[in-house]
Amino acid sequence: MSGSAQGRVRLSFGDTLKILAPYFYENLFEQLRAIWFIVAYLLLFQILVLGLPIVHALMIGVGIGIVALGLMFFMEGLRLGLMPLGETIGAVLPRNSSLIVILGFAFLLGLGATFAEPAIAVLRSAGAGVQPDQAPLLYSLLNDFASQLVAVVGIGVGVAVLLGILRFFLGWSLKTLVLPLVALMCALTVYAHYSDVLQPVLGLAWDCGAVTTGPVTVPLVLALGIGVCRIVGDGDSGNAGFGIVTLASLFPVLAVLLLGMWHVQQDDYYGQPNYTGTVAVATVQRAEAPAAGSATEPTGFSKDEFQKFLKNGVPPSDYRFRFEGGESMLVDGRIVLDDATLVLEKRQLLQANVVSRATWDPSVDFARELHQGSISALRAIVPLCIFLLITLRLVLPERLRNRDEIFIGIAFSLVGMSLFMLGITLGLTPLGTQLGSNVPLSFATLTPWGAEGLREPLFESEVAGKLIAAIFGFFLGYGATLAEPALNALGGTVEKITVGAFKKSLLMQSVALGVGAGIAVGVIKIAFNIPLEYLLIPPYLLLLALTAISSEEFVNFGWDSAGVTTGPITVPLVLAMGLGIGANVPGVIDGFGVLALASVGPIITVLTVGLIVSRARRVEQGLSGRGVGAVP
Repeated sequence: MSGSAQGRVRLSFGDTLKILAPYFYENLFEQLRAIWFIVAYLLLFQILVLGLPIVHALMIGVGIGIVALGLMFFMEGLRLGLMPLGETIGAVLPRNSSLIVILGFAFLLGLGATFAEPAIAVLRSAGAGVQPDQAPLLYSLLNDFASQLVAVVGIGVGVAVLLGILRFFLGWSLKTLVLPLVALMCALTVYAHYSDVLQPVLGLAWDCGAVTTGPVTVPLVLALGIGVCRIVGDGDSGNAGFGIVTLASLFPVLAVLLLGMWHVQQDDYYGQPNYTGTVAVATVQRAEAPAAGSATEPTGFSKDEFQKFLKNGVPPSDYRFRFEGGESMLVDGRIVLDDATLVLEKRQLLQANVVSRATWDPSVDFARELHQGSISALRAIVPLCIFLLITLRLVLPERLRNRDEIFIGIAFSLVGMSLFMLGITLGLTPLGTQLGSNVPLSFATLTPWGAEGLREPLFESEVAGKLIAAIFGFFLGYGATLAEPALNALGGTVEKITVGAFKKSLLMQSVALGVGAGIAVGVIKIAFNIPLEYLLIPPYLLLLALTAISSEEFVNFGWDSAGVTTGPITVPLVLAMGLGIGANVPGVIDGFGVLALASVGPIITVLTVGLIVSRARRVEQGLSGRGVGAVP
């Protein structure tokens, strides 16, 4: 027997599991730690504040566990497979290729990474509740032209990565690209505001910018940016990669707006002469105030209910009483009714009884959902990996190193994304939709999700109830942002770049406050049915001014801070929650726009704090300079 064979250690399957178990446990715990707050907060709000149980609780719990397991495999797959490919190409491509080839690769990388984003699948399914007669173009974009929508979003990201890399070669300031781009987006938004057809598309367009900056796109484009900066930069890679994420969140907005305008010119959306699609829309029940004489008026007790009352003397749960006739008198501080008749009437506007107490939704086909998630993962990840491997083979003369590890990483990514898609279907989407549908209960009469019968608002004042809903949105955004692992990493990078002037904790708090405020404004937008452009354009105009007067370093990570807040957990939950709220507020067409407002908030807070930090640093340097000059 050879020496190498003698030295080889053979492990049983059980021993292998014992060795790998701590590793997988640590990674799974990391994902659970990132999502526990947002899930617990949503559960407690529905149970304690709204007073409603969680329908299909076991299914949602299993789904959330599958999400954590899927993210564990997916993120580990990125680390082992896709990230090394991206970093290797980013380091070698600038040396071995021309600028045209590098820019072409950057465009294709952005395009392919967008298709691999888990949140894109959520965007595909977001059009189920849109009524075509209320928003025909929005309905067609999400249903008839869904593939076009995803394609133009990917093209927008591809153009963003291309310009981001070109910026490093030419030494452009990020302001050079951001200021005119945001001004153009605001102008197109104002134009769409005056079009009844385009106006409902604004929320979708601006939300698309938040969907694209996820766990696939950001690491890959940053790896490419860092590699390019090491070749064409001045050796300082601390600022490398900043700005690409910003552009990747802005260009999709522009792309979707242009797509909508193109279809308006073609007259091929729902209800127009050139429309060729089919309408299959699920009826969306909206909460409307019960009209007099409608079916929601008390219909009276049945004979069976009356017989039960005679038998045990206990009236049914949904009733109200009043007195008829008689004489009312005030006697010793008491109201006495003499010779009056007590009448019990049935009332349907009290606590709703949850119909479905099943712990699992029987309509969910587990095997079918897993199969669809696996197909989506193959379509998203395999083409991207093939593209990266072919590119690497063309630019690298030698064989790929650590091939086994890279292919294991790709397999992990496929398994992780398949499980993640299944977890979204079983856990995140039902939880977000259920809570979003029930949040308007604080200010509106509605039927709770999974229940029968109407329930009155929790607060007598409609305005107070809407403000409570906004406060709920604020703490949801604040807590979920602090739990994002990417924000923690960004905070450490920023503290290093600013040499401790902008502390990690200060950045995290600034971003979390901005996201919380953005989601709160998003809830107010839906609750009061305020057009998105009224709440979005003023902050972006303010951002133009803040960007113009801020230093380059603060502009770079200030604008990129919005990208780290829209993680794989936050996007599906907030999107489902917004659509759920919108479906239960009278007059609201959709629930888009919350993600867009959650993205603009942190940029404002970070740039504002950055100006304060810069001013304090200048004052400190000035005092230090005068002190040095005074020394003999």
